[in-house]
Amino acid sequence: MDKIEKLLRKISKKQREFLLGVIKKLLSGKNEGLDIKKLKDTDFYRLRSGRFRIIFHKENNEIIIDGIKLRDENTYK
Repeated sequence: MDKIEKLLRKISKKQREFLLGVIKKLLSGKNEGLDIKKLKDTDFYRLRSGRFRIIFHKENNEIIIDGIKLRDENTYK
């Protein structure tokens, strides 16, 4: 089981539906209203939505999700 699957099992159903909606919006290319920033000195991007941080990159016009983190008090330490 990878880390993304483990996170999806750990969070509540309401949070899971919210996160999957954000991912669907990202993958469909409708990025209006999403907080996306390119990370310095890399080819990666960060999408911030609620307590979730999604790290992804673009490869041949496809979006590849590299990781999803749930923000907590240790996220930026």
